Amino acid sequence: MAFDGVTVCAAASELRHFLTDGYISKISEPENGELLITVKTRDHGVKRLLISTNASAPFICLTDRNYTAPLQAPAFTMLLRKHLQGGRIISISQPSLERVIIFEAEHRDELGDMVRKKLIIELMGKYSNIIFIKAGDDTAAGAGEGANAGAGDGANAGAGEGEASGDIIIDAIRRVPPSMSSVRTVLPGERYFIPKTQDKADPFAEQDYVFFRNHILGRPMNVIKAIYGTYTGFSPVLASELCHRAGMDGNDSASSITEEDLKALYDCFIKLMSDLRAERFAPEIVYENSKPRDFAPVPLTVYEDLERKSFDSISGVIERFYFERNAYDHMRQKSADLRKIVTNAIERTSKKYDIQLNQVKDTDKMDKYRVYAELINTYGYDVPDGSDHFEAVNFYDGKNIRIPLDPLISVHENANRYFSRYEKLKRTKAAAVVQAEESRVQLMHLKSIEASFDTAETEEDLKLIAEELKKTGYIRKKADGSGKRRASDKSRPLHFVSSDGFDIYVGKNNIQNDELTFKTGNGNDWWFHSKTYPGSHVLLVVGKQDPMSVPDGSFNEAGRLAAHYCSGREQGKVDIDYTLVKNVKKPAGAVPGYVIYHTNYSMTAHADISGIKKVDET
Repeated sequence: MAFDGVTVCAAASELRHFLTDGYISKISEPENGELLITVKTRDHGVKRLLISTNASAPFICLTDRNYTAPLQAPAFTMLLRKHLQGGRIISISQPSLERVIIFEAEHRDELGDMVRKKLIIELMGKYSNIIFIKAGDDTAAGAGEGANAGAGDGANAGAGEGEASGDIIIDAIRRVPPSMSSVRTVLPGERYFIPKTQDKADPFAEQDYVFFRNHILGRPMNVIKAIYGTYTGFSPVLASELCHRAGMDGNDSASSITEEDLKALYDCFIKLMSDLRAERFAPEIVYENSKPRDFAPVPLTVYEDLERKSFDSISGVIERFYFERNAYDHMRQKSADLRKIVTNAIERTSKKYDIQLNQVKDTDKMDKYRVYAELINTYGYDVPDGSDHFEAVNFYDGKNIRIPLDPLISVHENANRYFSRYEKLKRTKAAAVVQAEESRVQLMHLKSIEASFDTAETEEDLKLIAEELKKTGYIRKKADGSGKRRASDKSRPLHFVSSDGFDIYVGKNNIQNDELTFKTGNGNDWWFHSKTYPGSHVLLVVGKQDPMSVPDGSFNEAGRLAAHYCSGREQGKVDIDYTLVKNVKKPAGAVPGYVIYHTNYSMTAHADISGIKKVDET
């Protein structure tokens, strides 16, 4: 999801509500390219404003978290402290639907005179920046006191078209010299202007149906692209949402839509702009397979088949979305070394397993050598030495058979040679079958560890995976200090509650799977697992109730969890085995997570777990 102009509009509205007339008490830079501004307000207490110009995920939101500031503040932070700390925020605005928020604050300078400065937040992907400027005679677009962010009232169109205002840049968190950009330099002393937005229209100003029709209908592209290519502030997701609300396919060509569809689309556009102007927002996050996929300040009905979670504020959405996504990316980075160990082990074991299977296949001809030897001993008494073959009737199937002979040795020695080949292949097959089975079990175990990475949520979960890799010899053990808590003491299985009120637990890795099945579970609890794929053990806790009295809905939800938390979830539907915990056994010496069972039921479950209540154990 792009941090588009509509999201910025919602953020500006919320910030204006909470921060206007507040006093800036602290400014810090927790990470490179971030600012944390603490504001004391009269009606809302102390508020913290977090701004990130990260190229892959720029955002701005209010936060309850307190971030640790570096011991030595960067030069830009020191500059802001000098000019803004103690100042009062007098306005917060957004020019049109640009991805820009302008803070204007007043404070007293060294002479005690009241002066005004502006802090401009540009949330434009890799071009994101925080620019500190001194207000000139010509105010920047929408920066005047009382400007209504998003409504376009009082916006200076000239600044939006790339014309320089009277505002002079004091400094920026990222300076942009001419060598980096030929469009706009961001350096102290330069005049500030908002970059030109590719001739896109202001959706607040250009709402006439004729304009809408002329710029959408007949364009050589699909409807989605025609919308976000026409108006400032619209992302592809938001354009898709408008099309979905209008009951049309946004991927259809703009030249093929009917007048009726166009009017329905226009009505949805006007309704959305009316909501933005009136600052009516309904923020939500869309989840796919329990991972955040998109967010918006308006309902995303285009994702009607996915889980959607509503929030009271856009800051809550932004912070939750980026926190969860960053946590997921952080886990991917943290697990990279472990993943590489497991991936390499899977590749080696797969090659070894293929070789062993080929060895077993090659031994299929051993019975042929045994038959050759027996027929030679039975019929070969009148075959002259030096013959290169002889023919006989195979007494096993009654068919004629041609038996090759080595003419350099006697017929009896040929029989002994075939018997020797048979015995050798027989021993080879016996060993290869055992080795192939060991490799198969080893490969399934490694794939179950690989599946655990997708379930891991915390570093403690990764420590459990590392602990398992040490136990099974894939990582060299190191001496651990005594008294350290095991990772399993901190890491907990996933906890869900069925629609009927039954607790359902999901193991995140093989060590947790064993503990869940053989320590947590009672004999009459229900146990679920994918029939074919490596995955989590799922425990449906029955308690003191009759296990056969559990409603079908809870069985279905436990099966869906087992299908989702296995390596075959991409198939959509997965065959699931389920049985009572007392029927699940662990062979002596088996690797973590490996169990056997002989009495079970089976079901086919969807891997979609949307709607199943998850309990936050933190």
